[in-house]
Amino acid sequence: MDEEYDVIVLGTGLTECILSGIMSVNGKKVLHMDRNPYYGGESSSITPLEELYKRFQLLEGPPESMGRGRDWNVDLIPKFLMANGQLVKMLLYTEVTRYLDFKVVEGSFVYKGGKIYKVPSTETEALASNLMGMFEKRRFRKFLVFVANFDENDPKTFEGVDPQTTSMRDVYRKFDLGQDVIDFTGHALALYRTDDYLDQPCLETINRIKLYSESLARYGKSPYLYPLYGLGELPQGFARLSAIYGGTYMLNKPVDDIIMENGKVVGVKSEGEVARCKQLICDPSYIPDRVRKAGQVIRIICILSHPIKSTSDANSCQIIIPQNQVNRKSDIYVCMISYAHNVAAQGKYIAIASTTVETAEPEKEVEPALELLEPIDQKFVAISDLYEPIDDGSESQVFCSCSYDATTHFETTCNDIKDIYKRMAGSAFDFENMKRKQNDVFGEADQ
Repeated sequence: MDEEYDVIVLGTGLTECILSGIMSVNGKKVLHMDRNPYYGGESSSITPLEELYKRFQLLEGPPESMGRGRDWNVDLIPKFLMANGQLVKMLLYTEVTRYLDFKVVEGSFVYKGGKIYKVPSTETEALASNLMGMFEKRRFRKFLVFVANFDENDPKTFEGVDPQTTSMRDVYRKFDLGQDVIDFTGHALALYRTDDYLDQPCLETINRIKLYSESLARYGKSPYLYPLYGLGELPQGFARLSAIYGGTYMLNKPVDDIIMENGKVVGVKSEGEVARCKQLICDPSYIPDRVRKAGQVIRIICILSHPIKSTSDANSCQIIIPQNQVNRKSDIYVCMISYAHNVAAQGKYIAIASTTVETAEPEKEVEPALELLEPIDQKFVAISDLYEPIDDGSESQVFCSCSYDATTHFETTCNDIKDIYKRMAGSAFDFENMKRKQNDVFGEADQ
């Protein structure tokens, strides 16, 4: 370990593993360490089920009815991948897809007045949906056509809207869309967590709705994908990529000290040895004095023996409860996956409700979601602090990732990855650079 590296990475969460993979592909010498004996950090999948009970101090352990413990892989942080989103592009470009199998999530639903409805995202679905009345449907259809044809480089498609200055509120007004439709468009299609976006320029929202529609168009049932055996497979896939390019991995490796000289990182001390480096990437748990708390997320993992009602017995789905519907500032999310994804015993379902904490009684805040899931066999409650770095790392060359937020997709995580990359490399992140070099040497098993 007493060597000089270009980059040392601490923690094997998804953000850290992707950056370590990218840096290795770019020819950097990388050392990747984690104090835990497993991959994934905050974003790991817990197996066997007994381990999850232990983690949440449920000492009696799982009952017989839960089946075999090793049939379970439970994500601590539930997220889906947008089929046409940034993470899938990263997986395809780096060919990490060769280590993973995905299934399409069977449906996306939105909550309105105590009931859940399928999110309409194509013209046909919009016209058949009972979320809206007949005239509303026509106006919504016009809006969807406008978004689909919108091209920020072609003013002919603007229809009097200026992408840089017209607010999204004004665009909704232009199409005369009612509050319920605005709710599900902003929260279930554009996937905003709050309503702050309404007064911002509309370009970002239009692009988000386009991403949703394009992702949906790839597979038809929903725009979301989920890996078999759980999200813990993702960091491991990128870790393998890094290893193929000469990255060194050490799990179960305590970090005793991060060594600074003149305000700049020069190495990491572990078990009496020092590995030197020019740059350091880590998650907030490794540098508590360089991060600030930016809020909290509550996540409740629920084990069910039935699909969620009103979802046509889907074996996987997402439900978004827009904040307006339950008098909150931030949305509540439900991610549901099941035995069909090799993450639960036969006939069992895992639903995870999450939201940004707004009051002193976080469990009460997710009640509207839990009511949709009844009866619940077992629940595990986790309240996590959200941290963000206090500086951009340009002085210290210590680059810290942000904690994973309450959203049910990876777009915000990918933005963080691109942002850290730009600060480290001094140039914007380019997907093309990530393509594996054509004449790369693969291990025997990959041939």
